[in-house]
Order: sequence, then C-alpha cells, then structure tokens
Amino acid sequence: MLESLRNHRIMVIVAHPDDELLGLGGSMNRLTNEFGCTVRAVILGEGITSRSDKRDLKLWEKHLKEHRENIESARKEIGYESIGIHDFPDNRFDSVNLLDIVKVIENEKKKFNPEIIFTHHGGDLNIDHRCTFEAVMTANRPMENENVTTIITFETPSGTEWRASSDPKHFVPNMFIEISKENLAAKIRGMECYKFEKRPYPHPRSPEALTILAKQRGLMIGKYFAEAFMIIRTIN
Repeated sequence: MLESLRNHRIMVIVAHPDDELLGLGGSMNRLTNEFGCTVRAVILGEGITSRSDKRDLKLWEKHLKEHRENIESARKEIGYESIGIHDFPDNRFDSVNLLDIVKVIENEKKKFNPEIIFTHHGGDLNIDHRCTFEAVMTANRPMENENVTTIITFETPSGTEWRASSDPKHFVPNMFIEISKENLAAKIRGMECYKFEKRPYPHPRSPEALTILAKQRGLMIGKYFAEAFMIIRTIN
C-alpha cells in the first residue's frame, strides 16, 4: 500500500489543531521523508472557543494567535509542506451548514489538487470529527473528473475510542502503516508544540499514551510501532 502512495499529493483534512498529528503524524512524517509525498494539512476549526459557555472570539484572541503559532511549529516537526487554517466554531460544527464546510474543502482541493485524502473516522464521539468526515465524503463524490482516488480515515485518541460500546460505527482498521521510533518521536514533538492540547498521562494525548497506542497497533501487525487506518474508498 505504501508504494501506491509514493510521490503522490496527499491532503489531510481535520477538524482541530493537533488532529493532524494524533492519528497519523508518524505516518505523514514517514511518507514525506521516505516516499516523496507532498502533504498539505487542512484544519477546519479554530479549536479552542468551546472552553467558554458561549463562543467569544475576542475573549480567546490571544490564545487563538498562540494556537496558530503552535500549528506552524508542529507542521515543521511532521514535515507538512503547507497548512490551510480555517475558523469554524470549535465543537459547534453542527451549528454550521454542512455545505459551508464542503465549500471550504472544495476550494482547498482546487488549490492543492490532491490524489489521496486522509480524514477523521466517521463514528468518532466528537461532533466536529463526524461533520468533517461527512463534508469530505460530500466534497469527493466519485464523479467522472474527480482527481481524488483514495479516501482513508484515521483514529483520533480521545475521540475515536470514547464512542459508546453499543454504537455500530466503531473504528475497525483494515490498513496499517509501520512507523519508526524516529517517526513516533516527531509526532510526539509535534504534539508537545500544542500548549493548549497536550495532557499528562494517562490522558490519550500524552506522550506515554501515544507511544502505547503505536506499540499496540504495531503488535497487531508484528511490528514495533504502527498507526491504524480504514480505507473508505480507493479507485485503481
């Protein structure tokens, strides 16, 4: 599968700052460094104002500025060529017309012209993740002249695994990417750039937990470290 990604243009479409690291940062680090992939991340939401009862951009102005600086620091650690940053309301994507999110994704696609898209699992607990998935699927309908041939979803620690046990949309990976200790270290360094998102162990976003998850996914395929994915659609 990795050879099929070599030298391709990949777009990673996520809801929040740090989502571009949590589920696939090690893999993107490997794909950019070893497989010649050109990767752009698109972050749809501002990622912070839900910590207030009401959305108040003025109240969070200083933090939002710092958040954007953190995004750039994390970008350098992973190796993303570029990042598109948008400002949909944090944890309130369901208050926005889905079409508005679709239009942003379509415009990003026109500028970057990706062949492969990675995005959130459609069954995540987080509403913004679910809306992102739906918008990605809508913006990439398999029409005759659609350039995107492959859509792949990833798990997001502290979102995917917290879904109710009775929910039918669980993350069941059917694709794994082996990552190295160095790829994992880059992912963790990127996560540590996010002042407002990193957490101490045993939180799933802690360095220790990210290492445990990489080991767990590695054990599933007989490797030391890996990240897990679901292939939603691929056209050969």
